[in-house]
Amino acid sequence: MSRVRFLGKCFMGWGLALTLACGCASAQRTNGEQNVKTPSDGGTASWRFDRDIPGRVPSNWSIHETNPTQSLATWKVLLDAGAPSRRQVMALTRSENYNGTYNLAIAQGRSFRDLELSVKVKAVAGKEDQGGGPIWRCRDENHYYICRFNPLEGNYRVYVVSGGKRRQLESANMPLDVGRWYTLRIEMVGESITCYLDGKKMLEATDNTLTETGQVGLWTKADAVTSFDDLEVKAKGK
Repeated sequence: MSRVRFLGKCFMGWGLALTLACGCASAQRTNGEQNVKTPSDGGTASWRFDRDIPGRVPSNWSIHETNPTQSLATWKVLLDAGAPSRRQVMALTRSENYNGTYNLAIAQGRSFRDLELSVKVKAVAGKEDQGGGPIWRCRDENHYYICRFNPLEGNYRVYVVSGGKRRQLESANMPLDVGRWYTLRIEMVGESITCYLDGKKMLEATDNTLTETGQVGLWTKADAVTSFDDLEVKAKGK
């Protein structure tokens, strides 16, 4: 074989190897960006917290607040022998916030628009506020819908938060207990919102403030200490 022909084959081999290497690296970067940046819209999702590490915020969850007053509340996974799906829960265990501060734990990587959402909630303590509930169509810490119960006030309410300002959409008064698990279920399709408490329809409202997909999460106000379990969401068509 001539020297020129031999060198030509070598250059061709090196070129092919280099092309394949670059292609693999490019594919790895692309896949990594998709995994991190591209949320899944619709479908179903559930969080039971039983496989998360106790004492920590679950992976792919982030902690925020609306209208800060003191500091971020302490959220973490706790062991709870009385949990609806034993044996762990997601809990806000300490908050020094007050007045109109809303404490948020937001699930990352999934987004929904029209949905059916349910979560089990237990009010544990709170001098200024108690209880809490789920949020949905959450764009950020200043834009979301929230349905919550409050034993201190004895009511069940649904709100929209826009620009950090909360507006009540509907309310129902009833006796509610600290230390008891309640199931909150919400359906929202288009502008129509229906809220259930332990399977009973309690609230109906209509609102078009937030119309796009958004994340889901958990919410308390001010100093409310609250536990959550079995957050389940599924997309719901019109």
